[in-house]
Amino acid sequence: MNRRKATEIIRGQKAIDGAGVHLTRVLGIRTTNSFDPFLMLDGFDSHNPQDYIKGFPWHPHRGIETVTYLISGAMEHGDNLGNKGVIRTGGAQWMSAGSGIIHQEMPQASDHMLGCQLWVNLPKKDKMSEPSYGDIVAGDVPKVEEEHAVIRVISGEYRGTRGGFAPKYVQVTYLDVDVKPNEVWEYNGIANN
Repeated sequence: MNRRKATEIIRGQKAIDGAGVHLTRVLGIRTTNSFDPFLMLDGFDSHNPQDYIKGFPWHPHRGIETVTYLISGAMEHGDNLGNKGVIRTGGAQWMSAGSGIIHQEMPQASDHMLGCQLWVNLPKKDKMSEPSYGDIVAGDVPKVEEEHAVIRVISGEYRGTRGGFAPKYVQVTYLDVDVKPNEVWEYNGIANN
């Protein structure tokens, strides 16, 4: 087995973004060269609605995709093109901003807001594509149950199971892995392992 050596260890930093949302920024400005096409990764985990309720009011995006995944909670969204909806527990939204969009994401008060948002850099040839959405409800995200873990496949493929969403531009394998207590789960990074 070939082993790869870790060249960097990245630790998330506490941050406040939007209109006052408390989050942990794992990837951001200082990590884009190392992790492109992943530009940003924010995690949010709070039992206090005051940490997130002001949300992310109207703001623009262009040339990227934002992937919002909620393990727990709810988030309303809308844009200047008239699209709107709600991301709920276990669901996700894959937004391709393409040539540009103005949108808002407004978390709703809940017992536990837990999730993350990933920004994916679009390839140069696709940066001016038409904006689009992929709304993924929890029931459309397949699960692979293993001895030591349950793996939800949001996109990509894991052990022959295709994800609930098929990205058009960057083929991201996005997994939510729930490892059982005192167990170990390993991933070799190959989509069809």
